[in-house]
Amino acid sequence: MAHHTIKSGYVQLADRLNRFPQGAHPSKLLYKILEMLFSEKEARLVSLLPLRPFSAEKAAHVWKMGRIRARKILDELSSRAILMDMEENGRQVYCLPPPMAGFFEFSLMRIRGDIDQKLLSELYYQYLNVEEDFIKNLFLTGETKLGRVFVHEPVFSSENALQIFDYERATEVIKTASHIGISTCYCRHKMSHVGRDCDAPKEICMTFNSVASSLVKYDYARRVEVSECLELLETAYSHNLVQFGDNVREDVNFICNCCGCCCDAMITARKFAILQPVHTTNFIPKIQDETCTGCRKCITVCPVEAMSLVSANDPHHPKKKKARVNEKTCLGCGVCARVCPEDCISLQSRARRVITPLNTAHRVVVMAIERGKLQDLIFDNQVLKSHRAMAAVLGVILKLPPIKQAMASQQMKSIYLEAMVIRLNL
Repeated sequence: MAHHTIKSGYVQLADRLNRFPQGAHPSKLLYKILEMLFSEKEARLVSLLPLRPFSAEKAAHVWKMGRIRARKILDELSSRAILMDMEENGRQVYCLPPPMAGFFEFSLMRIRGDIDQKLLSELYYQYLNVEEDFIKNLFLTGETKLGRVFVHEPVFSSENALQIFDYERATEVIKTASHIGISTCYCRHKMSHVGRDCDAPKEICMTFNSVASSLVKYDYARRVEVSECLELLETAYSHNLVQFGDNVREDVNFICNCCGCCCDAMITARKFAILQPVHTTNFIPKIQDETCTGCRKCITVCPVEAMSLVSANDPHHPKKKKARVNEKTCLGCGVCARVCPEDCISLQSRARRVITPLNTAHRVVVMAIERGKLQDLIFDNQVLKSHRAMAAVLGVILKLPPIKQAMASQQMKSIYLEAMVIRLNL
């Protein structure tokens, strides 16, 4: 097996990464990637860090070294976007993000000379787009997904725009963010090194709030104001890019502006569409058959090949075609409606609303439950030693549907948790 020939620090780090609900499928390619991003000593040290945000004092305690030395190591890792350096309740804390969305992307979100980005891109391409085990685990496991699609706002009239909730609007995410950072698109940067990129804009990757603050601090993102970010969103609209972002309602950390040819989320959504690897919008295209000319423009721009042409069944014009949408695979992004020259495509509400987690804590706990990793999330962070941390996890669990609560209780094998769940449901 691979870990017999890999230095122990990288094996320990891979084990640590797999405590995240997303995980990182172990393979020789993964270890090669980790070797490029971490020294063995760094890998060993990072493998000991908690999943939740932690202080320099906590790291020093875990690493059994002085606080000044520990902070120096933490700041070095943050300067390479391995760790996130954030402020929480007035104090500086650090956090190891998962590989995706996380330090895999950050490593290519600017041009840098300290690592061979071409070689790293080739490794990412093989690990994500050829080997696929990592991508399948990331996008196809569990009901709750990492990311969701935002609706293409300009296609709505002023009347039916009232159907869109604020959290479904990329414009609202931008307007309410505490910090905004713009970086190089990881996906198109990666694809440029393997000769597969397109001509869509690259300097258009959006991060927000605490993630943006850390990336801006270390020059992995360029700080921008709301007005410039909204202009970039218009640029993305004009290039028929799909907005794919953090699957939460509050404090969204990222929005990618995705093309169908380069972006991992769109490629996965196309390859495994029937398995619904990303959360769709709450809308679906409606086509007016009587005015559709079968021009194919909607088919050309659809990133997941959900649009097709079928016979118009016109006895006077037997070769006439019309567009048809596959509702099982459609993302509901609305790009097709934007390009329709006949204005015969509009968006209507789906029969069943898509549920979006409230915040990152909510999503992470639910993903951990669905993937059988709740015990890793809790015990790895030693939250049972902190009443406040345990209360936060319980608070999320006790708001879940009964079936999810039962799954959590079974994973924890906790009499206390089971009693709390039963009490709540009485």
